[in-house]
Order: sequence, then structure tokens, then C-alpha cells
Amino acid sequence: MIQTYIYILFFAAAMVFPGNKKPAAEPVHVRINQAGYLPEDHKSGIVFSHAPVKEKFQLLEEVTGEVVVTIKPVKVRAAGWGAFEFYYELDFSDIDRPGSYYLEAIKSGARSGTFAISGGAYDHNQEKLLGFMRQQRCGYNPFLDRVCHALDGRSFYGPMPDSTYVDVSGGWHDAGDQLKYLITGSYATGHMLLAYELYPDRFSDLTNALGQPESNGIPDVLDEAKWGLDWIHKLHSEPDQLVHQVADDRDHVGWKMPDQDPSDYGWGENSYRAAYFATGEPQGLSKYKSEATGVSNLAGRSAAAMALAARIWREDLEDQAFAEKCLEAARTLYRMGKQKEGFQQGNSYGAPYRYGEETWADDMEWGAAELYKTTGEISYLEDATWYARMAGTVSWMPFDTASHYQYYPFVNLGHYALHSAMEDQFRDTLEQYYRSGIENCLARAEGNPYGIGIPFIWCSNNLLTSLAVQVILYEHMTGDNSYHQFLLEQRDWLFGRNPWGTSMFTGIPEGGEYPVDVHTSIWMLTGEEVAGGLVDGPVYGTIYRSLLGLVLNQSDEFAEVQNPFVVYHDDAGDYSTNEPTMDGTAGAILMMAYFAKR
Repeated sequence: MIQTYIYILFFAAAMVFPGNKKPAAEPVHVRINQAGYLPEDHKSGIVFSHAPVKEKFQLLEEVTGEVVVTIKPVKVRAAGWGAFEFYYELDFSDIDRPGSYYLEAIKSGARSGTFAISGGAYDHNQEKLLGFMRQQRCGYNPFLDRVCHALDGRSFYGPMPDSTYVDVSGGWHDAGDQLKYLITGSYATGHMLLAYELYPDRFSDLTNALGQPESNGIPDVLDEAKWGLDWIHKLHSEPDQLVHQVADDRDHVGWKMPDQDPSDYGWGENSYRAAYFATGEPQGLSKYKSEATGVSNLAGRSAAAMALAARIWREDLEDQAFAEKCLEAARTLYRMGKQKEGFQQGNSYGAPYRYGEETWADDMEWGAAELYKTTGEISYLEDATWYARMAGTVSWMPFDTASHYQYYPFVNLGHYALHSAMEDQFRDTLEQYYRSGIENCLARAEGNPYGIGIPFIWCSNNLLTSLAVQVILYEHMTGDNSYHQFLLEQRDWLFGRNPWGTSMFTGIPEGGEYPVDVHTSIWMLTGEEVAGGLVDGPVYGTIYRSLLGLVLNQSDEFAEVQNPFVVYHDDAGDYSTNEPTMDGTAGAILMMAYFAKR
């Protein structure tokens, strides 16, 4: 009887505490830069889990399976973002032998995706970004081989009666929607021209001016920039006139092919669209009004783009007629900016969302600096110096939050443009302006295991590529590479060294994990992937949960690693994190060219 009772107790205990079974191990996640590493780079992966990771990892050669090095994870002191407690770094910086590799845990078998170590790891990515820009073209679209929005547009707030026809066809669709903004178009144009001026040997000639696949003797980055320049010339058809926006949120009527646009601005579907003139005063045709105070932001950076173009077409392409046309436009645009100092914002109609830019001194500095470099006229240099002091360190960089596009552009290119024209003392001042912003971001980066230095407001990837560009330009200005590892950490995040293990560029790298189900009509209606588009990127959970009309179309593939603090979804329903943007993509071209083979 006693023996039977003891047996029952033993059996019950065995059922509760099975001696031959261990608790299920917590999954171990490994994150690396899928696009790869240059041989001289600092190279590291991130490991995270809900439980301590007590095993070593191996770096293996993909083809042969050869173990190249065994790595002991080093615990990262910085706290995570709430979902996971334990983070570790895997450093393999000493490995510089070209090849294809992966990381694998010795016991659990947790492994990374494959990645390259190669001097050519980033070759041609800048061309892929230009491919996405061509998909965004309005007017003749080479990706679709169709003409759209040929009737743009009908005037509002102009010097002529409202609804007068003005030809503002061309330009680029802004993002997944089909609006067109000078706010973003001017920056994209100027940024591509600066990328070419810095790295002229890193761009190919694969397409003609229409974006069709045949060479025309001109680097494709200049063909794309000229698409923007030609549009700005239309917007600035008279010395005292400037259109700043074509269409508004009446565009948002669901997925649509751009040549079959069902939006209606009062003239029927697929017809004329509103063209808003820059007046420097609040605008809005419905209940939502902008807070505009001037036109300097648009006029200044459009002038910068035109002055850059005048130099490039005069000196590199030897097209004197177009160079002179651009220089005259640069002068008159800059004059408009001086006459109406302040900022012009985007216009909304039926929703409260708009581009709420509030800075302008940086744009006038950039315009004046480029005009000085093109003309040699001292008055422009004096103006640029004045505006540089006014702009100073004003930026998104010190803040953990900001309004949508409040500090746009997200990098002050004027400080770089002016630097080479100044004496040593003021050069030091301009360098300090850049250094201050970088240090702000570096301090923020020390608070997370990924070393990421940005706030996760809407379009966080635009901030990240702008931070990368600021570090690159700082290196050009000073020769100081002390922030280079920080730069690499920002780059690596964009290609998968992040909680979700995904690239933030469509189609890059080939065969990797990257955004597919993006918030664009092209994808939703054709199912065709277009490589090179930079998606908006992760946002604070508080922002994500506050947005109107946002519903996921499918279960979250990243649910296991998602957390309430910073959110990203590869889902076309998430317009806050997975919508590719034209200006974000253009703003990453300089960064891509920098890392391409020299």
C-alpha cells in the first residue's frame, strides 16, 4: 500500500517536472547587413533573444562551409526597445577576404542570411535608385510606357484668375500617391546634381533622356536631374511666379494607374488638377490651411539646383544654352526668396496631413553658395555667410520628435556648399554646425543596441540617410573620419541590421529580405516589383496607432520581433512605414555613390 502511494507521488511529480525534457529554448535572432561589407569596414552583427545567449557563433564561407572564425558574443550594454532584453554584438571586422558568408550559432543553429565582403558590395545600387525615380515620373513614364496627367493644371492663388490653365506637366509623383510638390522635387533635383558633382565617375549611361533603355552619352543621374530641372522651369515660367504644388489629397481615392486617374478637381475624372502658386501666405481650398510665411525655402533650394545645373551643363556637358537658362532661373528664383523671406508649406484639402516645413535660411544659404560658386559674384557669398549664421545648427537632430517635414531638407547642404569658398575661421564654424548635429545623434545612438541616432518620426529612413550624408560631407570638409563607424552603423541598419532583419530599399539586395508589399498603386495593380525605392521606415508606436485609415491587409510577418515602441510592417496597408518616397530615394543616391567602388 505504501509502495503504491509512493509510486503515485513519483508518477505525478514526473508529469509536472519531466526529468527528461528541457524547457523550450528561446529563439535567437541574428541580424546583419545583407547588402554586405567593404573589406575595410567595421563589420558586426547583432544577436538578440528573450534569454541570455551562452553559445559561440561561427562565420562560415557560404559555398564551402569553411569555418573562417569563431566569435564569442559580447553583451551590449545599451537597453533594447522593450520586446527583448538580451542583445549581443558579433564583431568580425578583421575578416577582409572577399567572399559570401553567413553567421551561425554553434549549438542552437540560429543563423543569419548570407552577405558579401567585397570591394564591389555596393556597386550599381545608385543606378537601382535611379530606376525607382524613373518609375515615379509624371508625364511620360518609362516604366509604364504611358503618358499621365498631361492636363496638369489649373491655377489657384496665382496672378491670373483661378482655374486658368498653366502647363505644369512633368516632374515626379511624390510617393505612393500621385501628387507633385516643389518642396520635395527641388531637393531631389539638387541632391542628384550634388551626388554627380562629388562622384561623377560612379554613374552609368544606360538610358536616354526619356528613361528608355538606350544610352545617350549623358550619365543617367543627369538625365533624371534634368527631368526635375525641366519641371522647375515650367513652375517658374515668369521671374515673379512659382508654382509649388500640383494636386492635393483629393488624389487619395484608392489604387489607380496614373494614366487613368479617377480623382476629380472639378473638371471631371482624369482631367485637370489644381496648381498652387507660391504666395508666402496661408493657403487651402477647404477647411485645412497651411501656415506659410514666405517662399524662401522653395526659391532658395530651387535656385541651388539651377546654379548647380548651370555649372555642370556649362563645364561637363558643354551645353551653353541650357546652362544660361538655368543660371537665369537661379538668379530670379533667389531674388524671389529674398523678397519674400519665410517658408511655403504644402496644401491639404480634406485631411489634416501636409508637408509642414518651417525652415528656410538653410535653403537660401544653399542657393547663395551655389550661385557664388557658379558666378563668382561676391554679393552671393556675403548673403550665403549671413544665411549660414542664421541657419546655424537648426535641425531635427537635437529633438526626439518633430512635426512632419518641419525641418526640411533633413540635411543642410548649404553648409557644405559654402565651406570650400570660405577662409579657415568660418570653415571651422561650418564644420562645427555639422559636428553639433552628428553629436546629438551619436548621443541618442548610445541608448540602443543598434547604434541608431534618429528619432522614429514619420519618414525616419529619410532622417537616417540624411544623417549618413551629413557624416559623408563632414568627412569631405574636414578629412576627419572619427564618425565613420557611426556612419556604417546607420548604413547597416538600412540593409537589415535592425529588429526586423529587412532592407529598407525595395529589391536590394537581390535575393534578400526587403520590402515587397509596398504602399503603391504600381505594386497593388500590376504586381511588379521596382527596385531601389526607399520606404518611409519605422515609426514610434504612438504615431502608428494615431494615424487615420491605417489597416493591415495581412498578418504581420514580423510579429515575433515587433514591439510597441518602434513599429515597421511590410504591408501595403501601412502607409506610415512601407510607402516608398521619391525624395527619400533621391536623398539616398549620394550615400549609395559614396559606398560604390571608387
